[in-house]
Amino acid sequence: MGTNDIPQPGPAKLSPNSDLEEWLEQAKQCKYLPEPIMKKLCERTKECLMEESNIQPVCTPVTICGDIHGQFYDLLELFRVAGGMPGETNVKPPTTRTTVISSDDIEPPTTITDPKLRSKVRSSDSGLESGSGEDDDDDEPRGRPRTAGQSNRGGSAGGDSAIAVDEGAAKGGNQSFIFLGDFVDRGYFSLETFTLLMCLKAMYPDKITLVRGNHESRQITQVYGFYEECQLKYGNASVWKSCCQVFDFLVLAAVVDGEILCVHGGLSPEIRTVDQIRVVARAQEIPHEGAFCDLVWSDPEEVDTWAVSPRGAGWLFGDKVASEFNHVNGLKLIARAHQLVNEGYKYHFSQKSVVTVWSAPNYCYRCGNVASIMNVGEDLNPKFSIFQAVPEDQRAVPAGRGRAGEYFL
Repeated sequence: MGTNDIPQPGPAKLSPNSDLEEWLEQAKQCKYLPEPIMKKLCERTKECLMEESNIQPVCTPVTICGDIHGQFYDLLELFRVAGGMPGETNVKPPTTRTTVISSDDIEPPTTITDPKLRSKVRSSDSGLESGSGEDDDDDEPRGRPRTAGQSNRGGSAGGDSAIAVDEGAAKGGNQSFIFLGDFVDRGYFSLETFTLLMCLKAMYPDKITLVRGNHESRQITQVYGFYEECQLKYGNASVWKSCCQVFDFLVLAAVVDGEILCVHGGLSPEIRTVDQIRVVARAQEIPHEGAFCDLVWSDPEEVDTWAVSPRGAGWLFGDKVASEFNHVNGLKLIARAHQLVNEGYKYHFSQKSVVTVWSAPNYCYRCGNVASIMNVGEDLNPKFSIFQAVPEDQRAVPAGRGRAGEYFL
């Protein structure tokens, strides 16, 4: 990618009668839309979301994506790795090499058994396993001790050659995506990231499913960056308020072919069946407790059943809870995000009943982790495309921030 091809951030310059297609093209270039246009986009996105149920049904093939956290240039890389955005015909190749691992390469508890994979996929065990690490906040806990079932799987910081080509991820603009929340906060470009996702949702409502994360919240975004970013770029909080109204209509979950439940965080002791999620009142700020709160805050952990979460919201749920929930609801797998995984993804528990997908490489521009997307075909056997952060010379940094590695929220 040449220097001239790198999207340059700044305000969008639109024609007098601009339409959604033009908004999308500007959003792809890391431009933020004028305030009146942004409010129109929020209204159009809300109209799409209001047509969707709490648990949105999605058909295979689909690409499932974890946290993005305002890392706009890595979101563009994610789409390149996946084979392009919906409607995209001239898809550029990824700027970094990708690794593809299928669930067949792994036996419980997430151990790489293929010698070729083991030799080619280097360990990334130098960082924290979950949470936000050194970030001194209460949003996500500091890294916990490694639990049973955690492995040193994933790509490396160097340029490892690709292990395989995921043919299912190269459809040239015909892909469907599920994003598991946490689109904003911490990264440089939360506004541009959410703008792009809203443009895609409004333009291709059946191809993009947006699930609510714990950061799609008025309270959280006032602490971790999105509110401040909107104030800086617009001079007021009006666009932030409009985006928060969109947050209120994001779906709580998606279900792939009736067998893979997709949520941001995890399970709740108040929810035994999927049908109970369908009746949760979702058009509101995320409550401090209860089923809604638990769906976006809970984490899988090596506990017997339920345990108090160190996050201060949600619960820790164990193998027995996940297995019983899947059995009762006829599910094969629970796919979720919410926790940094250095290796890009992680299966939990002996039955591999839960998987964490993390899609923000080099999280906060300093964690050094790889990221992944989970591609699910008609056979419902996941394949993980593992990718690295876009090199610094292929991304822009806001004025006054210095080099990307010097900044974190």
